Amino acid sequence: MKEYSVVLEYLYNLEKFGIVFGLENIQWILNLIGNPHNVLKSIHVGGTNGKGSVACMLSNILKETGYRVGKYTSPHLVSFTERITINEEEIKEKEVVELTAFIREKAEAKDKNRFFTFFDFTTVLAFEYFYRKEVDIAIIEVGLGGRLDSTNVIRPLLSIITNVDFDHMDYLGNSIEDIANEKAGIIKEGVPVITGATGMPVYVIEEKAQACKSPVYLLGRDFSYTKMGDQIMSYHGLSKDLGNVFVNLKGDHQLSNGAIALCAIEYLQSSGFPVDEKPIYDAMSHIQWQGRLEIVREKPTIILDGAHNLNGANALSEFIQTHYMDKRKILVFGVMKDKEYERMLKELIPVVDVIILTKPDIERAFSPSSMQVYAKDAIVTDNVHCALQKAKNISGDEDLIVVTGSFYTIGEAKILINEIF
Repeated sequence: MKEYSVVLEYLYNLEKFGIVFGLENIQWILNLIGNPHNVLKSIHVGGTNGKGSVACMLSNILKETGYRVGKYTSPHLVSFTERITINEEEIKEKEVVELTAFIREKAEAKDKNRFFTFFDFTTVLAFEYFYRKEVDIAIIEVGLGGRLDSTNVIRPLLSIITNVDFDHMDYLGNSIEDIANEKAGIIKEGVPVITGATGMPVYVIEEKAQACKSPVYLLGRDFSYTKMGDQIMSYHGLSKDLGNVFVNLKGDHQLSNGAIALCAIEYLQSSGFPVDEKPIYDAMSHIQWQGRLEIVREKPTIILDGAHNLNGANALSEFIQTHYMDKRKILVFGVMKDKEYERMLKELIPVVDVIILTKPDIERAFSPSSMQVYAKDAIVTDNVHCALQKAKNISGDEDLIVVTGSFYTIGEAKILINEIF
């Protein structure tokens, strides 16, 4: 569709403005189109890791119950349309074209010289889409940080902060307290907060919540889970227990994410969104979420995982050690410049046999040759295509290939794998 290609070019060209924190620009556009976000009932999902998984769990459970559910997440892996869904169905290309034209026309008629970022514009697009489609509820994932993120214009029914860890320090601060303050910035007056945070960030979140007169529900204190087996947990909630919930996403960290999602579902019962137990079990047992320990091929086994920080690398390392220690393991690793790549590699190197360093086709990607100082025996490649070709050449049917380091890396790999293998 030619018009869609032109629109994508326009949207991606907005990335030249980079990451610009603040709500002034998005509020300016939203005012022009009638503030559709103010009509939406929503859940705001922030945190360092697990935001997308929790959003996906909530979307699937509410959809299974019969609600019309919008979901806005980022980044996408292959197609821009992945970012905006209703009942897990992606927005159509022609709808992206129509909405972009509508918003752009309004903005340029008012001020042709006004600039806004890619994320400002696409967040507005998502809000307008959900408004037009009359969703019952919208699950909105924070892009980066929280306090000054474009999504923070909403007043949700519920705020979620999955966890707080070191990531994006160039933007959020170099101390865990600074980062927690940014994440806690999504807390609104009187709006409850569910969190899986631990340590110092809990104090920051509770202090902010107290100032906003917002109740806090903390994982491990107010609700919890018990691992019953691989991908199986029992949930111990605010007022409800659920036994033997199968979570169709791999890794023990998804049990924690699952407990947070189930606590949110419990809270929604009192906000006009009743949910029975059967939809919960059905949705959690069938949920799919791209790029999260996703097995995309067998012989050799290929796993794509969006581990893009130390917390993600820890979870991936643990999963490899508990599931694939009997296989020869090949790591394909490409990361962004602003990440803790040295610590990520130190976490992953001991659990793999061969390391292939690479870089996705994006300016923010870190040079593979510069990473070699932290992985001296690694194979260095110029791009993801070359890295996958090298992995194919040195692997056998019984081996494991893990592609990770960035959503950009695994997004490119997802497109290329069928071509190369």
